[in-house]
Amino acid sequence: MDCDKGLTFVGHCYPACPQPDLTMGATKHTDDGFLTVLLQDDIGGLQILHQNQWVDVPHTPGALVINIGDLLQMISNDKLKSVEHRVVANEKGPRVSVGCFFTTALAASTKVYGPIKELVSDENPPRYRETTVHDYAQYSVSKGLDGVPRLLHLKI
Repeated sequence: MDCDKGLTFVGHCYPACPQPDLTMGATKHTDDGFLTVLLQDDIGGLQILHQNQWVDVPHTPGALVINIGDLLQMISNDKLKSVEHRVVANEKGPRVSVGCFFTTALAASTKVYGPIKELVSDENPPRYRETTVHDYAQYSVSKGLDGVPRLLHLKI
């Protein structure tokens, strides 16, 4: 499927914040690629949205956090879910993390992705229209992090 052909590494450094209740590290969003592998330090701040409640993702020494991305949710036809998450500011710091994003967004490709045929049936029709990774990434960047799921753009 070639979804493993592109890797993007991103380092995040959130400084200590004297008034964390007045700011946000990163607003609510999902990752737009296929899969994200995250190494975070012991400062904390990563939260996931679970049953309409924000839940802290605790630091576990030596552990990696794995996030399903939008494109994996789309090709799995919702069998796998992209998790909404955010980073909250903290008085301690700096908070440092390194993310490895599995996406081919930076490579020029005309490969079209859509729900995998084996996961689609009369009882489970496609829930998303097809797109290229490039087009979805362009849409994602232009839309920004406004709190509205980007996958809605592809919903049928």
